[in-house]
Amino acid sequence: MGARRKARELALQTLYQCEVNDKPADKGFLLVCEHFMAGKKAMPYAKELVSGVTEKLTEIDSIIQAHAANWRIPRMSLIDRNILRIAAYELCFSDNVPASVAINEAIEIAKRYSTEESGAFINGILDALRKSEAVK
Repeated sequence: MGARRKARELALQTLYQCEVNDKPADKGFLLVCEHFMAGKKAMPYAKELVSGVTEKLTEIDSIIQAHAANWRIPRMSLIDRNILRIAAYELCFSDNVPASVAINEAIEIAKRYSTEESGAFINGILDALRKSEAVK
């Protein structure tokens, strides 16, 4: 598993933990790094993802909501919505991640951490997002 995949998983674990415990992302990131023995190669990109998602959360959620037919953000599972947030951040605000990579990574992480149906659910929303004007 590459450093970027590990970084995305670390970011997911951080965002999940922070949302469940209502903790600030910076403290949550340090806590997750301590408990999950995060690799040093993965930490910088994971921190970038956590910071980026946190700073642009309202905008990211609006973008996701606009492409999630018949789904509201609060109705989505906690894992799925945070996977979507990470991928949406990469698609819309990161210049160094190809859209196909961001989408594929989100689907693979969903297969590992979420339900059997989550991969298709996430793929549908991110594919609609990829085709929109929101993606750089």
